[in-house]
Amino acid sequence: MIDDTTFTLMELSQKGYFCSQILLILALRNQGKENPDLVRALYGISKGTAGQLGTCGTLTGAACLLSLYAGKGSDDEQESELLPGMLEELWEWFEHTYTPLYGGITCAAILADGTQPRERCGAIVANVYNKCLEILVANGFDPSEGPTV
Repeated sequence: MIDDTTFTLMELSQKGYFCSQILLILALRNQGKENPDLVRALYGISKGTAGQLGTCGTLTGAACLLSLYAGKGSDDEQESELLPGMLEELWEWFEHTYTPLYGGITCAAILADGTQPRERCGAIVANVYNKCLEILVANGFDPSEGPTV
């Protein structure tokens, strides 16, 4: 049985969005918002940036998702003191979870066996999204609300 998040993820993928974009679309929808400019900008870190050469876009997109809630966004805001630890937790979890499976955390490593992104990455995006929600809640952030900085 497919849960709502997985169904939405598949739907967004079929519409042509990529990992980092999907993560932020899900977060924005949780807040009852849309931000096409942000979603468009996140294309730049999708697919490991520059054609799978860099860090998995799901990981970098997840860092952006956490920063959406806890980062500085205007002159009168301050970054949450919790953000560096949240980002470290995310990175360590991702590395610990996916390096043993794929030999690294770049898109090239994750897809080195020739598996197509749409076949492998959906499960990774869903797992990472759920991990982000877990990190947010554990640090006192409500995923259905906007930034609290």
